[in-house]
Amino acid sequence: MSTIEMPRSPAPQTKPRRSKRRGRTALLVVLGILVAAVFAAIAFLVWTESKIDRIPATDLQSLSAAQGIRNILVVGTDSREDLPEDFEGKFGDFAGSRTDVIMVAHIVDGRGQLLSIPRDYRVEIPGNGTDKVNAAYVFGGPDLLVQTVQDNLGIPIHNYVEIDFFGFANVVDALGGITMTFDHPVRDLKSGLDIGRGTHQLTGPQALAYARSRSFEERRGGEWHTVDGTDLGRTGRQQELLMLMMDQATSPGRAFNLPGFTTAFAEQITADEGLSLGVIADLGRSVLGMRSGGIEAMTLPVDIATIDGVSYVVDNDGTQPVIDAFLAGDSYPQVQ
Repeated sequence: MSTIEMPRSPAPQTKPRRSKRRGRTALLVVLGILVAAVFAAIAFLVWTESKIDRIPATDLQSLSAAQGIRNILVVGTDSREDLPEDFEGKFGDFAGSRTDVIMVAHIVDGRGQLLSIPRDYRVEIPGNGTDKVNAAYVFGGPDLLVQTVQDNLGIPIHNYVEIDFFGFANVVDALGGITMTFDHPVRDLKSGLDIGRGTHQLTGPQALAYARSRSFEERRGGEWHTVDGTDLGRTGRQQELLMLMMDQATSPGRAFNLPGFTTAFAEQITADEGLSLGVIADLGRSVLGMRSGGIEAMTLPVDIATIDGVSYVVDNDGTQPVIDAFLAGDSYPQVQ
């Protein structure tokens, strides 16, 4: 009897494992790159922080302990020391340093707030009687200035940052300049400002000349007219520059300049020891996440007064409501 052989079922095929291995390899490569990027970012932050000139904690004992909103006193000094030749002769000549810009800044609810304090603001300086607020720096340096601001405005100061003329110009250049549009030609024969009508990319020296201008003029109708020649007008221009710097530093088109800008900023500032790597990282994340136009700036509302033959700026009805809004992190009230 013949035997009939039944056809055999084909042996089960094993699925190739190459694709899984490739998937795992790609995942490991990506993870490796991410880890390397994290360590590189940390190393960059550590290196950048090391560039900051620090004020010892023993020399800034008036700073308040940070709780909630972190207020930073930002001071621009007009030291003539180490100015390059192209700056000399444009901003006067005297020894030592004075505070030309005094601002308190913080970030709250996704927006930044700046509050400028006029340098001629009349205050009580601990141990030195009544004087203009910028005299506190001359009498006792950063610590006395911090104490004076806290005592007279009731605003706790948690960190201190200082930058001088040359440092400001270097930071602007590191950013690649500041784009500004002028409706009229502008000039200041003393500071060297001379810019035509239209949109311009201001260099560091040009931005400084604009911020420092005490004799700001616009050419309208064929003639030069003085505009906002007071310190209050100059403060407004300084705020405008700072807001443009922040906006342009965080814009996608300037991303390639951000590392150089960050390093240059660190190299040019003096800060308290409490402005640590962690604090800087937190502030950086907040700034980068800030929505466009998220910076609100105001100069402390004041009136001009002459007292005992000295010209000051003094409180008015709008002063305290603005301070209260800043303390609470609320939008500034409308001030007449």
